[in-house]
Amino acid sequence: MEIQLSSEITKLIPHFKLGVIEYKNITIGDSPQMLRGRLQLFQESIYFDLEGKSVTDLPGIQEWRKIFKLIGKDPNRYRHSAEALYRRVHKQNYLSSVQSAIDLNNFFSLKYQVPVGIYDLDLLQGPVKVRIGMEGEEYIGLNGRKNSAAHLLLTSDQKGPFGTPFVDSERTAVTNTTKNALQIVYIRPSTDYTNAHKMTESLMNMFVQIHGGEASYQIIGCL
Repeated sequence: MEIQLSSEITKLIPHFKLGVIEYKNITIGDSPQMLRGRLQLFQESIYFDLEGKSVTDLPGIQEWRKIFKLIGKDPNRYRHSAEALYRRVHKQNYLSSVQSAIDLNNFFSLKYQVPVGIYDLDLLQGPVKVRIGMEGEEYIGLNGRKNSAAHLLLTSDQKGPFGTPFVDSERTAVTNTTKNALQIVYIRPSTDYTNAHKMTESLMNMFVQIHGGEASYQIIGCL
């Protein structure tokens, strides 16, 4: 899948980079006990680590809040997906298992404090563009609501927007029937090139270990 990155983003956000992973011939279903157990234990660990602290003090959460503000979105009203997960854990409202792809996304997002999106590749009509949303752009999100994409980093295809670090769309949701997928890691701009590769590759390898199939990845952005 061709991925095009808007020059507007790279001008606004020095060192902006994304990890982009493509999966082929995967099998999605219930999460294995290993993943469910790791997700539960990690949430419990985060909860105790956050006692007496604010979620917004965490470096990854803070960095993406600054990016939202920079491109014109109030981070207090539109919390990026990693912050939303952390706030749930902070309230001891732990994430329950959904299915293997979503559970792994959540685990990885919590581990690295970054938003992660995953989409059914067969439901996309390329090329995929990563850009800043314009006034009037919106889509039905996985939260069941119509979401404004204006002034958010977004991914779009020929049919329009389908994802942001805030919430992904219903239209391209990954389900148990998904066989091919596109995963986007919103890497913290402060992460160096070497560690961006290591992070993205580790997610790809863990995903394939659980779901089978074949995969490839690339880092795009200011390298």
